[in-house]
Amino acid sequence: MTDDQELQGQVAGLLLAAGGGRRLGGRPKALLPHRDRPLVEHAVGVLRAAGCGRIHVVLGAAAQEVRARAALDGCVLVDNPDWAEGMGSSLRAGLASLAGTGARAALVGLVDQPGIGPVAVARVLAAYADETSLVSAAYDGVRGHPVLFGAAHWAGIARAATGDRGARAYLKAHAGAVRLVECGDVADPYDIDTEADLSHLE
Repeated sequence: MTDDQELQGQVAGLLLAAGGGRRLGGRPKALLPHRDRPLVEHAVGVLRAAGCGRIHVVLGAAAQEVRARAALDGCVLVDNPDWAEGMGSSLRAGLASLAGTGARAALVGLVDQPGIGPVAVARVLAAYADETSLVSAAYDGVRGHPVLFGAAHWAGIARAATGDRGARAYLKAHAGAVRLVECGDVADPYDIDTEADLSHLE
C-alpha cells in the first residue's frame, strides 16, 4: 500500500452541503449551477481530485432534489433533518456518520466555496499526521477552510458545534494545537452567500 493509499483510507472527505440559501432567495446552495453542473458535484470533484478516497456529503435543503439531480456516485449521503439550525448541526451529522468507518480524520469542506480547489485541499490533507491532528487552511495567515479534524477531536467538536459556528469555538479554544497551512497563493476563500456572490459562478 502506498502512502497516498494509506492516507486516503485514514482521512475521509466531509462536505457540508445542506444550506438553504436564505440570502439567495431560498435556492439550495448544493444545486446552484457551476460549470454546467450542480455546485455539490463540483465540490465532491475537488475533494476527490485532492486525494479523498471516501467522501460523506451532508444534505439538508431540498435533499431529495439534490439526490435526483446531482451525480454523487460513490459518496455516502447523509441527511440532516435539522439543517435549518445552521452549519453546526450538519457538522455533527457528518462526524456521526463517520463513526465506525475506520476513518481517523475528517477533512471538512463547504459546498459554497468554489474558489478553493484541489491544490489547497491537498495541502491540508498532506498535513495529516494521526488522529490527534488539527489542521486548517489559512489565507494570509487567517484561518479558513478546509479544515482537518483528527478523530480524537470529533466528540469535543460535536459538543461545541451549535448554530452557524461549526467548529469555530473548538478551534479557538485549541488554537495552540492547530497547524495552519497557507493556501492564499492557490485559492480564494470567498463564500456564495448573496446574489452578488453568484458572479463567482461560471
